[in-house]
Amino acid sequence: MKNFDVVVVGAGQAGIAMGYYLKEAGLSFLLLDANSQIGDSWRQRYESLVLFTPRAYSSLPGLPMRGDQEGFPSKDEVAAYLEEYVKHFNLPVMLDTIVKKVSKNDRGFEISTNHGVLGAKQVVIASGAFQKPYIPILFNEPESDLFQIHSSSYRSPSQIPDGPVLVVGGGNSGAQIAAELTDDRQVFMAVSHPFKFLPLRVLGKSIFFWLERFGLLHAGIDTKKGKWFQKQSDPIFGKELKSLLAQKKITLKPRVEKIQSNEVIFADKSKQSIRNIIWATGFTPSYDWIDIDGVTSRDGKPIHKRGLSPVKGLYFIGLPWQYQRGSALICGVGRDAKFLISYVRQSNR
Repeated sequence: MKNFDVVVVGAGQAGIAMGYYLKEAGLSFLLLDANSQIGDSWRQRYESLVLFTPRAYSSLPGLPMRGDQEGFPSKDEVAAYLEEYVKHFNLPVMLDTIVKKVSKNDRGFEISTNHGVLGAKQVVIASGAFQKPYIPILFNEPESDLFQIHSSSYRSPSQIPDGPVLVVGGGNSGAQIAAELTDDRQVFMAVSHPFKFLPLRVLGKSIFFWLERFGLLHAGIDTKKGKWFQKQSDPIFGKELKSLLAQKKITLKPRVEKIQSNEVIFADKSKQSIRNIIWATGFTPSYDWIDIDGVTSRDGKPIHKRGLSPVKGLYFIGLPWQYQRGSALICGVGRDAKFLISYVRQSNR
């Protein structure tokens, strides 16, 4: 069994940011990832995806993303950048590796994979915020001939059969998907709260420039600004959806209450015949493979303070609001990795 100072589970943006600081610290470590290529989690997302963070806010520590720093990168550009980052810093990665179990023993941790068992003094869980796609069980209609798909499996409009489509969920992914489907079909969106729109640019600068300037982007959850910011509903970046709603190219509906055959019944008791549903309803945590008591709560969420687990030597990174708004974004994972590395180094002595 090979042993390392640190094993990082996940080689996405959070994992490789951690890898940067682990290499800088001179520790022996290995990044594990289930994909066949670095960046595949981005490549597998819908074809038209463009980040709402400009390149200046889409870089990891030590290596700026190439291109116009005010421009917005595509998902394939992000994937290529992450792959370049791993090669540039020569980070050790084991791909096509499924982690089946992480357990603890007297010597440290055991990581059981489809390629055997690894040992580590410490483990960093960087498996990301997008784990198990969530579709409300209430709406799983086995006898319905509705075409249903989660937004994580959506790639392009050509994938969706003809007929009206309902996008359930009011986040940025749902907004972008709904917008591109308006070209050739009737589109509805069902949301449970009003939209809050933010422009991509203000006075010629990215909205993220202003969020940083006013001390909000990286404000910690233990600060006044951070506590206020965390209470705000997530905005829709850009004005495309707002424009389409005004033009009545997208019809807004309240929360879905029931589905009967091809008819959807909404919270206001209105009904609509639908042929297709895209569930942009987010994800739920999936940490069943961590076989250590005290790591997750009853509802399956990680127990941590700023990424520090109650279990000595076990850490999390890349979680939404792990410490600040950017914790699950490329612009923020480096800050969390830099915070964690001091604890990793101390525990490795």
